[in-house]
Amino acid sequence: MLANYLIGLREGLEAALVIGILVAYVVRIDRRDLLPRVWAGAGIAVGVSLAFGAALTFGPRGLSEHAQDALSGFLSIAAVALITWMIFWMARTARHLSGRLQERLAGAIEASRDAVVAMALVAVGREGLETALFLWAGVKSTGATTSPVLGATLGLGSAALLGYLIYRGALRVNLQLFFAWTGAFLVVIAAGVLAYGFHDLQEAELLPGEHSLAFDVSAAIPPTSWYGTLLKGVFNFSAATTWLQLAVWLAYLVPTLALFIGVVRGRQGRPAAPTSPARKVAASAPAERSLTR
Repeated sequence: MLANYLIGLREGLEAALVIGILVAYVVRIDRRDLLPRVWAGAGIAVGVSLAFGAALTFGPRGLSEHAQDALSGFLSIAAVALITWMIFWMARTARHLSGRLQERLAGAIEASRDAVVAMALVAVGREGLETALFLWAGVKSTGATTSPVLGATLGLGSAALLGYLIYRGALRVNLQLFFAWTGAFLVVIAAGVLAYGFHDLQEAELLPGEHSLAFDVSAAIPPTSWYGTLLKGVFNFSAATTWLQLAVWLAYLVPTLALFIGVVRGRQGRPAAPTSPARKVAASAPAERSLTR
């Protein structure tokens, strides 16, 4: 539940910040008539993301057990690849996110009203599809349903509240620090999801070594115990782990986490770029100062 809460919180806050930046820009340039277009694009993105999550959940039920395992394995690997790319992308571009979104929205406004809907749809939809895929992979890897869904719902609700408070200027959040810590934790979660994905491929008999265990600590950490459930839910820990799972977990976690820490430290130690006159004007709104901090 905790892992899915964190996923919902981080990804939901990214989406909330995107919407807040778009709304703040439209309000600042006195084009409130475009607000329904922005909200329409965001609403469509949410609907598409929910439909995508439903398709992932209910679509494979007619397949054979081996086919379901194979599909689950490949989608888990795809989810880890996507979330890893987004973690590093956000670490490199978090401080410039507002300016980039404003530039794209300005171009869409010049094009047409429908372009504004499309721009908001793409900007929010990317976050939504990523969230749906990674949450689905997390639910599959833990084997539970109620707790992960509840955790994700609470995380998304918290993100919506935080996003609103940040937009209104009632809350100041060091977003760079927030995304750094949550990004590191998501790397750990992703390592477990990736290892589980390879285990699914072993169960589908696409990879060997399903019964070649590196360790089995089921007696010391029963999967049904509270601490076994906690380790499974947070870190996707498997008491009976194959050699392939262990190798994949280490091969992903160690270099990815080291590289991520290096990127974060490099961004924190780099001086901010000089602010252009146009950017100074954009930063004059309290809501945007909160969003870009």
